[in-house]
Amino acid sequence: MTMSESPDPSPLDPRRRRVVFRAQHRGTYENDLLIGDFVKERIATMSEAELDEIEEVMEFPDAELADWLTGRKPIPAHADSPMLRRIRDAALNR
Repeated sequence: MTMSESPDPSPLDPRRRRVVFRAQHRGTYENDLLIGDFVKERIATMSEAELDEIEEVMEFPDAELADWLTGRKPIPAHADSPMLRRIRDAALNR
């Protein structure tokens, strides 16, 4: 570690580390970036409820998530959630 680098002042708890890993290792490169970047940027400040929501989003199949997050297909009613819309908005505004 150089002088300009500092250790992470607040290491992530095990649940947050698992969520980050899972978000960045989706199985498709597209979702690794779209979901992984969203989670990585926000994980430290996510509430327990938001962690629950992101875990629910990640239960959907990769192909469907990619279509919804890129706007190729609208988010269907059964999958629509504030968290999924937040991820999609972030993906579309990259």
